[in-house]
Amino acid sequence: MSASAVQSAAANVCDAVVVGAGFAGLYQVHRLQQAGYRVRAFEKGSDVGGTWYWNRYPGARCDIESICYSYSFDEALQREWRWPQRYAEQPDILRYLQHVAERFDLRQHFAFNTAIESAHYDETSQRWLVRTSTGETISTQFFIMATGCLSKPLEPKFKGLESFTGEQYQTSRWPHAGVDFTGKRVGIIGTGSSSIQSTPIIAKQAAQLMVFQRTPQFAIPAWNRELTDEEMRTAQESYAELRRLMRQSEVGIDYESPTIGAKEADAESLQKQLEYAWNRGGYLMLAAYPDLLTDLESNKIVSDWVKEKIRARIKDPEVARKLMPEYPLGAKRLCVDTNYFETFNRDNVTLVDLRESGIDGFTAQGIRLENGTEYALDAVIFATGFDAMTGALLSVDIRGKGGLTLREKWQNGTRNYLGVSVAGFPNFFTITGPGSPSVLYNMTASIEQNVDFVSNTIDHLRDHHYASIEAQPREELAWTKYVDWISKQTIYTKVKSWYNGENVNGKPAGFMPYAGGGLTYFEFVRQAVDEGYRGFTLAS
Repeated sequence: MSASAVQSAAANVCDAVVVGAGFAGLYQVHRLQQAGYRVRAFEKGSDVGGTWYWNRYPGARCDIESICYSYSFDEALQREWRWPQRYAEQPDILRYLQHVAERFDLRQHFAFNTAIESAHYDETSQRWLVRTSTGETISTQFFIMATGCLSKPLEPKFKGLESFTGEQYQTSRWPHAGVDFTGKRVGIIGTGSSSIQSTPIIAKQAAQLMVFQRTPQFAIPAWNRELTDEEMRTAQESYAELRRLMRQSEVGIDYESPTIGAKEADAESLQKQLEYAWNRGGYLMLAAYPDLLTDLESNKIVSDWVKEKIRARIKDPEVARKLMPEYPLGAKRLCVDTNYFETFNRDNVTLVDLRESGIDGFTAQGIRLENGTEYALDAVIFATGFDAMTGALLSVDIRGKGGLTLREKWQNGTRNYLGVSVAGFPNFFTITGPGSPSVLYNMTASIEQNVDFVSNTIDHLRDHHYASIEAQPREELAWTKYVDWISKQTIYTKVKSWYNGENVNGKPAGFMPYAGGGLTYFEFVRQAVDEGYRGFTLAS
């Protein structure tokens, strides 16, 4: 065999394959290569960034404060990076991840512009055979999907869309060069987070903007602003304490909340507390009272108060009525906005309420509603969301023991253990997969915990001469039932949402993230490890 053939064969054998180059993939690769493993990593984009590589729509930013939405694993990294704003914009987060990749020399492990098409477990060799979109096949002991919770966009499916002669854009796949809407008639379909962030900016450019709304959303002002040098310096000097407080929180963010519920508070203290929460802004409105996500009576008190705040921002009472949500605050992902509701006070912005008449389809010139109303458009933006939590996992042909596919395993709903391991799929890990706190927690902190668990587990197998680890079916079933039970103790199951998979036709309905809080989840994981990996089967 030639030297080049030997090198090629060696490159096709590794200890771990990691899929994804966002927060999860980068940290996972860093942990493994630091421990001396041979790592191959793959990313379908042309560079690192994950969701922040793809989502470049106007106004894209994080809904967790920048100082908390960052890695904690390296003290020098924390001290050297300066966030310019309270809530970081997409370009700043992307620059941060590029900096991390450069600082720890992580790009050398990645093959970019490369997707994973299949991963099949070979029971004889106890290894995964992973095939890429470039035709390469890699043999690996561990297969790790670090593909993110919101990384598979829902493709727009409307009658007659192919006949539309105008421009088409998707917020989750925004052109890297940007888009100029000056002088154009623009329609945006969807009113989730990406639409709420982009609408105010596009409205300032476009001649006309039509917002096609199916479901009104709660949105809390971000009160975003520049961070001062003193604020950043203070944060950098006190990161250790901040991270400690974050880890003690059920949502991964440092906050204070009253000890009583909203329904138990007197009128004066209620008003004071809610004003405080509103002025603090953002996602932490859900921390205004400790029972906000578990008690419908308390939730209604706060929801009604927030609706009045929203109404006060909208001049036209009829438009305000159409913008009022009809579900409990927080049951759908809470949005964080900057002047979203005020945008509907502009003369060039029209709210199209699809509850009154849905979209019949597209014409060559624009959109036609079921009642016959037509809207002429030069461009349409699809802010129609994602196949969340499982979409990216099931887009790969993953097959475990006996050739069972992950899609077959999950055809009636997701089943796994602790959100990271699936029975029948040895040495396969999902970072912030269904069954973990993931999207109900500070994502970066949730990612670090999952990656640390996976990395420490791989170390444990190496140190104790085990070849594989997988979830036990009985423990997997128990965890799955528990995740379902705990969700039903909350308001999350009171409405259809992507949390439940109900935004995707044909997807089995079921609450996917673990709703019992990060602190509780981390304790479950710690106990399982301390008890000799209870719930797992380790094989030599």
